[in-house]
Amino acid sequence: MMNRRDLLKSLSATAALPFLPDVTHAQPPKKASTSFVYCVNMATIRGHKLGFVKELEVVSKAGFRAAEIWIDSLQAYLKEGGTPKDAKKRLDDLGIKVENTIGFAPWIIDDETKRKEGLEQMKREMDLLAQIGCKRVAAPPVGATNEPVLNLKTVAERYRTLLELGDKTGVIPHLEMWGFSKNLSRVSEVAYVALESGHPSAKVLLDVFHLYKGGSSLDTLQLISPTSLEIFHMNDYTANLTPATITDADRIYPGDGVAPIRRILQTLGKREKPLVLSVEVFNKNYYAQDALVVAKTALAKLKAVTAGI
Repeated sequence: MMNRRDLLKSLSATAALPFLPDVTHAQPPKKASTSFVYCVNMATIRGHKLGFVKELEVVSKAGFRAAEIWIDSLQAYLKEGGTPKDAKKRLDDLGIKVENTIGFAPWIIDDETKRKEGLEQMKREMDLLAQIGCKRVAAPPVGATNEPVLNLKTVAERYRTLLELGDKTGVIPHLEMWGFSKNLSRVSEVAYVALESGHPSAKVLLDVFHLYKGGSSLDTLQLISPTSLEIFHMNDYTANLTPATITDADRIYPGDGVAPIRRILQTLGKREKPLVLSVEVFNKNYYAQDALVVAKTALAKLKAVTAGI
């Protein structure tokens, strides 16, 4: 039997064999980037009821070059006579890239008939988004927010079906966590579903508010791979609101509250591709202000809270 010394000699003698790595020619690892893409979710000025084009004009004038649109806003634009080609030209002229789209197709529910209708809806929306150059769409647990807890393995199978639609359309559905939902309210749940889907394009979409609302532990965020999280929703909350009482309408600008935003971003780790940070708030006080002021403030807050990270 070969002892430890003989084994080391054997390995030394065969170090030049082709199946062993040649460390003398190894390339240095790529330097990770900590940069961010500053983005705005149109929810932030949705209460101003500006319409698809005006919303884009406002955020572009404010200095954003990336946005998350809402599918119903785009559809309303098309019903009024616009075309996907027109929308794409508007985006290009304004210098805005649509990083993601917020949709509400009920892909997750148990009702088979309604779920099939939801999949058809998602397919139509994906086809439309591909025409305007959007490569992502949110996939939240629509229709299962107040329903009994679903089997996560079953949810994973349904999410894989969405991802297979994404293979055909070129638009990847990102599994969105909703902290107020009875399903997919925690990081552990969306992470399990994404992993169990067995699909290489599986992605998760997280949010400062939903991390707090759903009670997810920030200590385990480090387990989320940089390649599985491309977009992160940015907002904040005040100290007097508990997870049980806080609502969407209570969200405030990132950096204006007590959320551990810098810790969260640092925990998510360094990455080769910039993380899209998208401000998403539903604050009625902001809706009462000038939309351009709100958009400019959102961008300034993003830059301030990420300074030095």
